[in-house]
Amino acid sequence: MKQSFSYTLSELAERVGAELKGDAGEQISGLNTLQDATAGELAFLANPAYARYLENTGASAVILIPAQAEAWAGNALILDNPYLGYASLSHLFDTDRGQPEGVHSTAVLAEDVQIHPTAAIGPGVVVESGVQISQGVRIDAGAIIGHDSVIGEGSHICRNVTVCHGVFIGKRSIIHANAVIGADGFGNARSDGQWHKIAQIGGVIIGDDVEIGSCACIDRGALGDTVIHDGVRIDNLVQIAHNVVIGKHTAIAANVGISGSTKVGEYCTIAGASGLAGHITIADHVHLSGMAMVTKSITRSGAYASGTGLMDAGEWRKNAVRFRKLDDMAKRLKQCERRLED
Repeated sequence: MKQSFSYTLSELAERVGAELKGDAGEQISGLNTLQDATAGELAFLANPAYARYLENTGASAVILIPAQAEAWAGNALILDNPYLGYASLSHLFDTDRGQPEGVHSTAVLAEDVQIHPTAAIGPGVVVESGVQISQGVRIDAGAIIGHDSVIGEGSHICRNVTVCHGVFIGKRSIIHANAVIGADGFGNARSDGQWHKIAQIGGVIIGDDVEIGSCACIDRGALGDTVIHDGVRIDNLVQIAHNVVIGKHTAIAANVGISGSTKVGEYCTIAGASGLAGHITIADHVHLSGMAMVTKSITRSGAYASGTGLMDAGEWRKNAVRFRKLDDMAKRLKQCERRLED
């Protein structure tokens, strides 16, 4: 059954500390975009590119910055950061009902697990020996928590997540469906034409307020730990190899791959499909564009890009031929320079 919501504009304004313009008693039952909102819904304008939709929006109210609100005749919640206001209010309209406190009858628990009475353990969850589950933790159906792991207060382990043995997860962190935390890293030694597996005897440490997307894989350390610091955001389908360290509040978009023992600084952003080589260091406040290929350390903050932008296929084929000639062209250019010097 679909949940219904209803809040007055004054209640929403109080929630986010907004200045209210218009009818304080206007009832709001949902959130929507400017272009799709209808009566009873609250919209927001955070990106100037969407300002053209404001005049004709069907929303009952809009979250606006002060300058935009002056020219707006309708109901408004006025904030310096409308997107942050939207983010805060979105939780009031979340349709995820969760589950009641306690352990579902189909869950399988080892005898020595420690589970706080306020935790919610869903159907088919497996919790192995030595696990500690803290206050307010939610573990959804089908998840597996490996032995000797710790799940911090208020964290949420979604459906079918696998948390392998010896993993530490801090407070209020979210791990989305089908992610794997603490599987073996890609460690092998080669001899006589064969690969010989190296036991991965480190762990994984995940800090507070971390969010990890669906089907992401974070490998355990080979010796020390793989570490994801506080406030990190990791999108779906990201691969983080053994002994990687991700600094606090860094955000990593989908399909990124980070090779072993690389250290990424604080407050970085790594756009989709980027690849980072192993054993390198990325400074704080580094911003990598989509499909960036990083093969050496970055020691200064700033924005970095690699690869070529989209172009006509015929033009690209011509340029690809020229790429192969660049070395020869560079050598001939140097010869010309020497002749001019002579």
